[in-house]
Amino acid sequence: MNLHDIIKKSRNVEMFTREEITAMLALQPNALETYVIMAEASRISHDVSNSSAEIHAQLALNLAPCPRDCMFCSFAVANNIFHTSATVSPADAVVQARQFEEDGANAIYIMATATFDMGQYFETSREIRNHLRPDTILVANVGDEFAAKATNLVEAGFQGVYHALRLREGIDTKIDPNRRIESIKTFQKAGLSVGTCVEPIGPEHTDEELANMIMFTASINPAFSGAARRIPIPGTTLAEKGIISELRMAQIVAVTRLVMPRSVKGNCSHEPGAVPILGGANLLWAEVGANPRDIKEKTEEGRGHSVPAIRKLFEEGEWQTLDGASRFFDA
Repeated sequence: MNLHDIIKKSRNVEMFTREEITAMLALQPNALETYVIMAEASRISHDVSNSSAEIHAQLALNLAPCPRDCMFCSFAVANNIFHTSATVSPADAVVQARQFEEDGANAIYIMATATFDMGQYFETSREIRNHLRPDTILVANVGDEFAAKATNLVEAGFQGVYHALRLREGIDTKIDPNRRIESIKTFQKAGLSVGTCVEPIGPEHTDEELANMIMFTASINPAFSGAARRIPIPGTTLAEKGIISELRMAQIVAVTRLVMPRSVKGNCSHEPGAVPILGGANLLWAEVGANPRDIKEKTEEGRGHSVPAIRKLFEEGEWQTLDGASRFFDA
């Protein structure tokens, strides 16, 4: 497969095969062909989003050691990072959400660890909803247990859910991959748009694994897809495997954009960075509170970005940012 064929198929909006996707991922990140693919991905992202990038923002309702033991997560009991639990009060959660809204976030995500009490989650979420503008988009970032309460999420004012089938699910985690897939289907049946991505990517993941996951995310017609690299948690087994570069991230983000249906307007990169924007990323996140990639209890004091900081990243990439509610969750 040559570069001409790649661009021709992309311009004709033809589906790429698994072999073609793998071949694009197998290119060296600094190869000329990779830069051309990144430029094409950027063109598509501008086209489908009317050149309006989005800034989404996430707040965490709690911090707790989690028995699901996702080995890439700082919350995992096995990783021995956090030993005590803490919960954000509804009043403080409202303050954080309203600050995101004031700063111009296009959607607000409410995250909780897998074993967080559902009743408490819904109570706080309703309180947040009641203090935001009616058009502000709310997105849940919760465990599979919430799939059984998908209609309750809708009733609580959520328009979407972030849910991903992670790389090597069931191997690097104690979660059945089939359950993740079923949860996605259940959320969508309830009327919730599902955002997802290929994550968390480490140097050990093969091009074939990434291609398979890109194709899976395309198959569910998500609100957005994209890619997230694994951030090493100090002292953990996966940390020893290292981290991929931002240029490699930009390559994967770009290939993902080429493969996604054009109906998928969002193409994310996480954590935020300037280089993946060149690969067509038009969605980045701000975060406060607990963060599964951080060893700080408050990620705003560590790895977390603010809404203004992300807006600056997009400006440096000569993107405008959307003013108002997310268009990625239009459905």
